[in-house]
Amino acid sequence: MVCLGNICRSPLAEGILQSKINANEVSVDSAGTAAYHVGKLPDKRSIEVARQYGINITNQRARKFTVKDFDAFNFIYAMDESNYQNILLLARDKKDESKVQMILNETHPHQNLNVPDPYYGGNQGFENVYTMLNEACEIIANKIS
Repeated sequence: MVCLGNICRSPLAEGILQSKINANEVSVDSAGTAAYHVGKLPDKRSIEVARQYGINITNQRARKFTVKDFDAFNFIYAMDESNYQNILLLARDKKDESKVQMILNETHPHQNLNVPDPYYGGNQGFENVYTMLNEACEIIANKIS
């Protein structure tokens, strides 16, 4: 799960998907394409909206997406077009590129919709993002389970 700073959208997506899969069988992680917040907790509003749905994301720390992630993961979900393009810039070959997808294509195939960045908005933005990601993660969990 990849967004820009790895403190709002991608930590939520990581936590949501982890809550829907068997952690002994599937590894879920998140990262950002920028290193603004490396080592920091998710945004308090992401923590709070996750907590409202029984998900604890306080064990997560922001990290930067690296080329090694192409080797570590079978699927790489971008939260928006900008981060999708930034991930592809690091791809070494067509195999790496084939792992990268826009997460909302799970709920809206081939539309390449962006998960809006709620960072500069209010709490409702985080709630809206949670709803979008929850729907997408439900589909992903069914595919990989």
